Amino acid sequence: MALDIDIIKRLPGFTLRVRLKAGDEIVGLLGASGSGKSMTLRCIAGIETPDEGVIILNGRPLFDSERKINLPPRRRKTGYLFQSAALFPNMTVEQNILCVLKGKTREEKRRAVEGVLSRMGLENLGKRYPSELSGGQKQRAALARILVTQPDIIMLDEPFSALDTYLRWQLEQELAAVLRDFTGTSLFVSHNRDEVYRLCDSIAVLSGGQIAASGDKWEIFNNPQSHSACLLTGCKNITPARQTGGLSIAATDWGVTLQAAALPPEPVRYAGIRAHDIAFADSPALPNTFPYELVEEMRDTFSYIFMVRLSPNARPLRLEMSREQYRALGRLPPYVQLPPEKLLLLTRD
Repeated sequence: MALDIDIIKRLPGFTLRVRLKAGDEIVGLLGASGSGKSMTLRCIAGIETPDEGVIILNGRPLFDSERKINLPPRRRKTGYLFQSAALFPNMTVEQNILCVLKGKTREEKRRAVEGVLSRMGLENLGKRYPSELSGGQKQRAALARILVTQPDIIMLDEPFSALDTYLRWQLEQELAAVLRDFTGTSLFVSHNRDEVYRLCDSIAVLSGGQIAASGDKWEIFNNPQSHSACLLTGCKNITPARQTGGLSIAATDWGVTLQAAALPPEPVRYAGIRAHDIAFADSPALPNTFPYELVEEMRDTFSYIFMVRLSPNARPLRLEMSREQYRALGRLPPYVQLPPEKLLLLTRD
């Protein structure tokens, strides 16, 4: 099974341009609010209509502007889980599921409902109304309603956004098991990079209505290539940069010149480094090792954060380490190192 989408949709002050291919995998759509993630799902589901382009699911065109194809949502075989569970409040869980089952006998419907309730751990909650369910139970009921229709694609639009931390983690584990068993494409929308990293096989980073980067999740996090992708994957230290000859990179905001391990084929426009990749050092012998000014030291829940400045009036960098690493230091060494192989060299906005 596969999804092939290449669409343009013009909105006031914003144009969505998405080109994406996905197979039998879980694809994370990562982006800030207003980047076009939800609109992309709505176009696939048929809730919104693109201005031009194509959407093909398993070889079947759902939308094709040139061929005048635009299947209604009910014929697309798409499962869409909204941020809110969107259950009918006047129906029980069982009734919410039954209402999407068409063309089946009463016995077939009964077996289907019992099976999906059991699969989602809701077998004792079928007679309850949505108002009698917790946030996590509502989302599981909504997912059960999707699964019982046997969709060709599952689309999840920030399904954990309304849940507290414990319920988010619990539902994430349950959802991961469901998605692993699903033989089709799944699209998971989030602005939380950790959720995307744990749940998804590949990632598409959306910024300003366009895909800034896409591909294997390991590659995207290790080599984001663009400023927006680097920022959205959680990098806290990014500076404008330029090549100054050889492997040297001038890091403008940090006030230093860095040595890169290798250069990308296109000119470097920004440089980044993740906070946990910066290290304290006792000697200036290693490449990219500098004395620093300690601007601020903060204790986070399970780590320590240090804001360090590498030259006068420069923008501080964020360095993070675990509590165990901090205790092992005994004292703060006089230098910090930005390992050349850990630098993220970015060639696009």
